[in-house]
Amino acid sequence: MQNNPLLAASGLPAFDRIRPEHVEDAVLATLDANRAELEQLLAAADQLELEFDAAVLPIERLSDRLHRVWSPVRHLQSVANSPELRAAYNACLPAISRYETEMGHNQRLYELYRRLGEQASAGPGEGASRLLELAIRDFRLSGVHLPPDQKARFKVIMEELSTAEASFEQNVLDSAAAWSLHISDASRVRGVPAMVLEPAAERARVAGRPGWLFQLDQPTYVAVVTHADDRELRKSVYRGWGTRASDEADYSPGHDNSALIEQILALRHEAANIIGYPNFAAYSLATKMAKSVAEVRDFLVELVRHSRNAARRELAELEAFAGRELEPWDIAYYSEKLRHQKYSISDEALRPYFPLPTVLSGLFQVVEKLYGIRIEPVAGVDAWEPHVEYFRLVDASGREVGGFFTDFYARSTKRSGAWMDQCLNRLRDSSGLQVPVAHLVCNFSLPTADTPCLITHDEMVTVFHEMGHVLHHLLTRIDYPSVGGINGVPWDAVELPSQFMETFAWEPEVVALCSGHYQTGEPLPASILASLRESKNFQSALAMVRQLEFALFDLRIHAEYDPAHGSRLMDILAEVRDAVAVIRPPEWNRFAHAFTHIFGGGYAAGYYSYKWAEVLAADAFAAFEEAGLFDPALARRFREQVLEIGGSRDIAEAFVAFRGRPAHVDALLRQSGISRA
Repeated sequence: MQNNPLLAASGLPAFDRIRPEHVEDAVLATLDANRAELEQLLAAADQLELEFDAAVLPIERLSDRLHRVWSPVRHLQSVANSPELRAAYNACLPAISRYETEMGHNQRLYELYRRLGEQASAGPGEGASRLLELAIRDFRLSGVHLPPDQKARFKVIMEELSTAEASFEQNVLDSAAAWSLHISDASRVRGVPAMVLEPAAERARVAGRPGWLFQLDQPTYVAVVTHADDRELRKSVYRGWGTRASDEADYSPGHDNSALIEQILALRHEAANIIGYPNFAAYSLATKMAKSVAEVRDFLVELVRHSRNAARRELAELEAFAGRELEPWDIAYYSEKLRHQKYSISDEALRPYFPLPTVLSGLFQVVEKLYGIRIEPVAGVDAWEPHVEYFRLVDASGREVGGFFTDFYARSTKRSGAWMDQCLNRLRDSSGLQVPVAHLVCNFSLPTADTPCLITHDEMVTVFHEMGHVLHHLLTRIDYPSVGGINGVPWDAVELPSQFMETFAWEPEVVALCSGHYQTGEPLPASILASLRESKNFQSALAMVRQLEFALFDLRIHAEYDPAHGSRLMDILAEVRDAVAVIRPPEWNRFAHAFTHIFGGGYAAGYYSYKWAEVLAADAFAAFEEAGLFDPALARRFREQVLEIGGSRDIAEAFVAFRGRPAHVDALLRQSGISRA
């Protein structure tokens, strides 16, 4: 136990030394130690009138200690999955869930927070009052008021949910890994970019086969459906991607998520009912900016009203260009060709101008211009994979503000998508300041022997998006982890900094910083930049209705769940598509079975948050359009009123403090090139 790297009390996680056999021992030992120390604290609190920091800081430290142990485990199972690590991770989920439920049901702890909340002055640190307010709310949402039998049932539900949600994600990963497609005919891979063909050829060579062996990762899927001239190849890859972890995935029959979806929705509904809410959507919204299911539904329907006819026109234009009715596996292919015709640009023509190192250099310059923060590489930091890098943020005085790991490349042991996750939280106590640390994760193609990682402009936008999350986590000035960084921020506002940041990726001054041909260093030609800017809103309405389809589906399956009838998953999806969608997937499409955001991640009954926060972000960026892209006073106000406050303040009030008024949808519609209906 002494040599267990997960139990280190300071410094960055020793990722290169963490082994599956360390996990369960470290987690169980930490849970036991936390329980014992909490009992001592509560015994003292029963006897004394404790001040805020004397009472709450030790509890914050307990939470942070568990986070230091569990965060690297959770991260590794997303980026370096193995059967042994997965088994250790899954073995700990019930114990962690049990502990979290115990904390939420601890009547004495609740009384301590309630007593502190009734004092005239909560505490000396910024965010103390809000911490108490949110903690008391969360006690109620955890069922502290329930009778013993219902508390016991709630506890069981939370344990079962944690296991089911992890299994859902793991089925998606395993199902994708089970798919492969061997092609030996060179005519069938025409149009597929070299960044996908080269590793596919290497896999085939290793397997002793001619031609190309494709796997089902995100870069391969996007590249094939966008560029492959062979329609059957596009359909094969589309079908593989669209049936992952489902009853239609004949390539991985043991990973069907159908039963898990029913279990997850049933458990969520029962948990909400126990706490006193009619459905899980209403329960979820208790912690959001939006106040009711009706408010969210009306918000989404309003955006549908403004965008659906525009999306129909975009699809009609595309089909006229193609000369026929299109199937879903044709859309990206012909869209790329139409975009090239209209704007003389294509993703593959742009890619040489966006080598990842150049993009990062430009991004770091943007951060410095906005916030006066330098981003510096740090060598020799322990990591889980050779391509991982570590950077630190340094302010104008030379003080380290925080740091972040980057993991940019797709692997079979890594889940798809892009995300930011917390590695360490900001915490100040008597021993000093622990600076926050984040993970910035994407899924790009590996560089080859003679070519760096070349990304599309859309992928550059993704990097900017995730950097917005990183800055939100790292620039916090709040010293209490539970309301610092992204913690305590309503889920429908947590995307504000990321979506705000991605808007910069379209500005000429920023594109100039982030681009340069990987062979010649030549900047992106002005004519191509102009075309890129013109293309910004190409098919923006189609993209809008696609997100609205996902959001309404998520909201409805959680708001309308009825135990007597089950999820009605496919029926509700069909109804949503009738009301919203313009492009209709085939009957065998099972996108919901790989919808990890809502069945495995934190977006359950909250997928609408992307659009909700996009309204905030578009309105915030409009202020910079008015004042100047790098206006120092405005950037300082955004940093102070939004990025630094964490969850220490009501976000609606914070937005008004920055913008001078509440947000409205007009800025988003204008930014998307969509006219009000």
